[in-house]
This record gives sequence, C-alpha cells and structure tokens, in this order.
Amino acid sequence: MPVYQHNPSAIQEKLEHRILHGLSCEWETALWVLDEHHKNLMTKPLFSLKDLKSKLGHWSPQKREICLSRSLVMNHPWDAVRDVLLHEMAHQMADQALGTKNEPPHGPTFKKACRLLRANAKASGKHRTLDEQISHSSDSVEDKRLRRIKKLMALAESQNQHEAEAAMVKAHELIEKYNIDLFAKAEKRNFISIFLGKPALRHTRNEYHLARLLQEFYFIEGMWVSVYVLEKGKMGQVMEITGTKPNIKIAAYVYHFIRNYIQYQWKVYNIEKKLNQHRKTDFAIGVIEGFRSKLKSKSKKGKLPRAEKALLRIGDPLLKKHMIYKYPHTTRFSRNVSRQDDIVLSDGVSIGKSLVISKGISSTGKSSRVLPETHFRKKN
Repeated sequence: MPVYQHNPSAIQEKLEHRILHGLSCEWETALWVLDEHHKNLMTKPLFSLKDLKSKLGHWSPQKREICLSRSLVMNHPWDAVRDVLLHEMAHQMADQALGTKNEPPHGPTFKKACRLLRANAKASGKHRTLDEQISHSSDSVEDKRLRRIKKLMALAESQNQHEAEAAMVKAHELIEKYNIDLFAKAEKRNFISIFLGKPALRHTRNEYHLARLLQEFYFIEGMWVSVYVLEKGKMGQVMEITGTKPNIKIAAYVYHFIRNYIQYQWKVYNIEKKLNQHRKTDFAIGVIEGFRSKLKSKSKKGKLPRAEKALLRIGDPLLKKHMIYKYPHTTRFSRNVSRQDDIVLSDGVSIGKSLVISKGISSTGKSSRVLPETHFRKKN
C-alpha cells in the first residue's frame, strides 16, 4: 500500500502559482477604467513574489515585471493585495503610457497615472495596508466618536430588551449626528474602500439585501466588483464598500454581526424543520428586511430636526462625487427569484425585528411568484 507524505513546499508552490495567476487576472481587469489609447499602450508584465524587506511591491521597467511582497500576499486580505497591485500598475503606466522622464518615482506623472487607474498613490513602502488602516486607532476626533458609538453598542448587550433597544437607538443617533456634521463641511475628506464578505463566483440573494441595508442606514456606498476568487482560480465578484474610515468600520461590524445572527437563528429555527439552503436564503432575507423595517421605524421617531433629516436623505455629496470618479461606468443587472417560501420569509422578518446590534466595533405556504431584483455592479 503506498504511503503519502505531506509536502509543505509543494503546497506553497501551488498556492503561489495560483496567486500569480490571480495578479495576472486582476491586472487585465483593472484596465477597464482606461480609455482605448492608454489601454493599448499597456503591455502585460511578468509577475513575481519575493521576500521584500522595505517595500510592499515594485515595478521594474527593465524586466517589465511587477513584484509583490510575499508577506503581503500571504498575510493580508485580497483587497489589500489588489490595492498594492494597482499602485505598481500606476508606476508601469507612468513609464509605458505617459512617458515619465527625469521625475522622482512618485512625481506628477505617476500621480496622473494613479488618477487614471483609480490607484492609491500611498500604497507602498511602509504605508499601512487597507486592513491595517481599518484596525488602526488614533486620537483623532473621528476615532473618539467611534469609541463613543462602540460604548453605546456595548450597552445594547443588556438583557433588558427596552434598555438594549434604547442603547442601540442612541448609537444610531450618534452615527447620524456624526454624518450630519460631516456633510455640512465642504472640506476634502479621505475615503477608503474595502471588500465585504468573500469573493465568490455566485452570491446568495440575502447578500444583496444586506448590502442594500448597509448603504441605506450606515452612510457608505457599495458596488459589486470583479475580483479574483483564489479558491476557484477565476474571476468572480465581491461587494466593495466605500466611505470614511469610521463609517466603513461601523458598516463592516454590522455586516458581520447580522451574518452571525442569521447563522445562529437559522440553526435554532431549522432544528426540527430540516429545510434546505434555498429556504435559509428566504429566512436570511426575512431577518434583514425585518431589521430594515425596525431601523426605518426608529428613524421616523428620531429626535433630529426636519432640516437635518433632509440632509441625511441627500447623503454625502463628496462621497457621491468620489463614487462617480471611482466607477465611471456602471450597469444594472436583474435576478429573477422564484419559489420563495413566504412562511419562512415571514418568520425571518419577525426574528429580524428583535435584532439589536450590540457589543464593540472591531475589524469581525409556497409562492411561485417571480420577483425581479435590481442591483448595481461595475461595468467592465
């Protein structure tokens, strides 16, 4: 009988080969934003992974190669990896398409390339990666407000339902007040974009409902974008959210909290019913929609003046402008939903209405109706 041995080096080699293929796919996809003239001037480079000491990545015009840090790709999420890849692509573009001459590495031509590629000009050297930026805390006014919201959400753990509800409402009022103050300022602010959930070839309907809820109540904008799915070795999609760092941190926390809440409640609900995965999707949508109706009700009863509520409905004009720049081409797509179980959906709604977002914020009868659902995604 043959004996099979575990070979870590072979596994590592296979993983790195898959990552390099992913970088190649992401490079091709990133060109969607360029006009035909600049796109035709970009030639596909070689890709490599190395143990870089002081850099996250490097573009070599002599080798026509983009090299990324092995530590980066092994220890950070894919959105952080892609952020650095785009930065190095901007260096490539400055050389190949814009003809940079006698300039420092991060000079005017490079910055122009970053604008055209929608790349992060700071994603290099000792700059914090996306995930490190989200987890980093400072003494800024924004982070102090975030800590106040965190404390209020911790109070929402109370076993007293009325007390827990009051704490959550107060936390949301503070979130609204923070954003009203923000909208009133015309000054430039920094927006950050991260992935929510795992990149996948397909996403269940409840993921679209949850993404829409976050955009409606947590002051972020979202877009379904093309991204490499490492496990499958091909391009799929993921929800990318954009906003200020405090709003991104809150939205990401709420996202994971609701997903975990649904998972727990479904196990309890389905112990005896033994329903399939399709009914779990109906249940999850119900929970999300139940929570949405609760937030709408609380918002209508809020203490904010009418003028401030109107401002909240308009949203952040600078964020909207940033999204137009970041995603100049978008398209609508629809999904037909059939065989939805209205009983399971209704049970989920009832459970969702009792959901209370709590704890601290950290970076963790059948119907045959066909219901059209419309979402936005980036147009390649």
